Amino acid sequence: MNKDFIKGNLSAWEKVEIARHKDRPTGKFYINEIFKDFIEFHGDRNFGDDKAIVGGIASINNLPVTIIAISKGSNTSENIERNFGMPSPEGYRKALRLMKQAEKFKRPVICFVDTPGAFPGKGAEERGQGEAIAKNLFELSKLKTPILSILAGEGGSGGALALAVADKILMMENAIYSILSPEGFASILWKDSTRVKEAAEVMKITAKDLKEFGIIDDIIKEPRGGAHKNSEKAAESIKDEILNWLSDIKDIDLDVLIQNRYDKFRKMGNFY
Repeated sequence: MNKDFIKGNLSAWEKVEIARHKDRPTGKFYINEIFKDFIEFHGDRNFGDDKAIVGGIASINNLPVTIIAISKGSNTSENIERNFGMPSPEGYRKALRLMKQAEKFKRPVICFVDTPGAFPGKGAEERGQGEAIAKNLFELSKLKTPILSILAGEGGSGGALALAVADKILMMENAIYSILSPEGFASILWKDSTRVKEAAEVMKITAKDLKEFGIIDDIIKEPRGGAHKNSEKAAESIKDEILNWLSDIKDIDLDVLIQNRYDKFRKMGNFY
């Protein structure tokens, strides 16, 4: 075994492999482990129910919250059911429906992101994939309730960003967040898909890189070797961060919160 892996000194590509690990905890696992009394809601009231996105209401320390998670499956059959964590337009519209409901009832929104990207299939495009993602970005930027987004595994392109316009963005230590996959980057830029390891380094997709750039706010430590090595401990770390965030925002004026969110993403726009 790689000695750097044991010590925790991982390359960008090794972190990609951990983020994609088949045993990595799913969004649904974190919901069940961290929150109480979860009630799942289904459907976008327009086309159907996308099981790649799990959402509903729950409580944490007796505080009601809205939870929305892009979730992969924990086995092959569940991965197929959840389309390997690649949402369709109806998934993003379901998420937006729950966000607007949270705004109405003044519940904080907590999002978990773990997706290689939005589903690129013909049907998804016909049903307005681009519009659904863009609508989420627009609505989240001015949603009148606090929003926390946690990048728990893969964070691919606009499919991840659609649930990551938040007041605070946290990222698991071995998660990744990027405009596209290293394979896609290598194929498009260099016409050589074998250069994926080099691409992963060049793209600056790790939590450490993105914290330095100010794209994310903080990093959640994982058990040595990755969250899949001790899923319960990883969930405990996430829960602690959620509780700290809820404590931090409880006395912030909502107008100030929204203005800070706007300024945050304007600053990111200037960075790019």
